[in-house]
Amino acid sequence: MQKLLLLSVFIGCLFLLSFRDDKKKKIVFFGDSITEAGAKPGGYIKIMEQMLANAGKAQKYELVGAGIGGNKVYDLYLRMENDVLAKNPDIVVIYIGVNDVWHKASSGTGTDYWKFGPFYEALVKKIQATGAKVVVCTPGVIGERTDNSNQLDGDLNLYSKWIRDFSAKNNLPLVDVRKVFMDYNTLNNPTNQESKILTTDRVHLNEKGNAVLAEAMWNVLGAL
Repeated sequence: MQKLLLLSVFIGCLFLLSFRDDKKKKIVFFGDSITEAGAKPGGYIKIMEQMLANAGKAQKYELVGAGIGGNKVYDLYLRMENDVLAKNPDIVVIYIGVNDVWHKASSGTGTDYWKFGPFYEALVKKIQATGAKVVVCTPGVIGERTDNSNQLDGDLNLYSKWIRDFSAKNNLPLVDVRKVFMDYNTLNNPTNQESKILTTDRVHLNEKGNAVLAEAMWNVLGAL
């Protein structure tokens, strides 16, 4: 009788354990060279991993970088299947827009404003169709001057507004990188430098830039 009771308890424990969810929440960061660097030592993704480890939460999340230098929104759409959806993410963070603006001026290969929105929307819908959550981000900076004298401030503000409006309309979590970076520079760039505050070269992030971005990202992701 005692053996039968112990066997019943053992089977009951196995049954309850079968309902435990030990699966890590997988977050894929989808973007350009900023995200490509973000997955390397010192990058914003690696900083978030350390933040999770320090908080005792490393076992709950898997952070995956899916950034390729030079990418624009249409590049993300074309490589979405292999580089993101095949990984079966729970959350996808879309961080794109800098090259769409920058490369229009530098090489004519950027993305016109009227094309940017349709590509972005199609990208989001296809990811959502898999059941994954989508987090959107505004582009950061192309120059760190705080007096609106960076050459491409106008377009960056325009594309950022589109992403903010799209986020609000579709109830998507937003990491407003542009606002975070501009606010930081307003407080920490009194000599109106073009770079070296959050960036190495007006665009790509230095140590402080990666740290600021990691904090801004996790302020949103940690609540999901």
